[in-house]
Amino acid sequence: MMGRALLVVGWLATGGFIVSAGLGYLLSPRATNITSHVLVGLVASLLFLFAHCWVMFYLIGTGKAIKDAVAEYELEPELAERTKVFKNRSYPWLMLAMGLVIATFVMGGAYLAGATPSWIHELLFYLTLAVQVWTLVIEGQVLMANERLMNEINSRV
Repeated sequence: MMGRALLVVGWLATGGFIVSAGLGYLLSPRATNITSHVLVGLVASLLFLFAHCWVMFYLIGTGKAIKDAVAEYELEPELAERTKVFKNRSYPWLMLAMGLVIATFVMGGAYLAGATPSWIHELLFYLTLAVQVWTLVIEGQVLMANERLMNEINSRV
């Protein structure tokens, strides 16, 4: 259940990210009141980071519980090895998505300060959005496989 809740938060963050972009495009390039764009972008970015960090911690925690159950009940070691596959498959995408959302937010601030052109912030938005959607797909697959593995172990002990 926790994995599914984290996926919902990730999709909500993605929706907020899109809303923030919409607000940014609705404003003129020299608008002085961009508070809504910045605030929605900040909240969406923080939700991104929250969801992805917690998915990582969740996989670490459930991996440890699975490893302990395998050792305690003398189950096949292959069961615990599967958790490494989950982490190896998802962690690179999670880290990339988190790095990109931070870069997008920071470059938005750089644009507002007049330090960079707007196209850098816009390009990062689209790249971040694409990586985020792909990461959520991978997350969903990994979290569901992790849940199935936990259920399998629970049914065997």
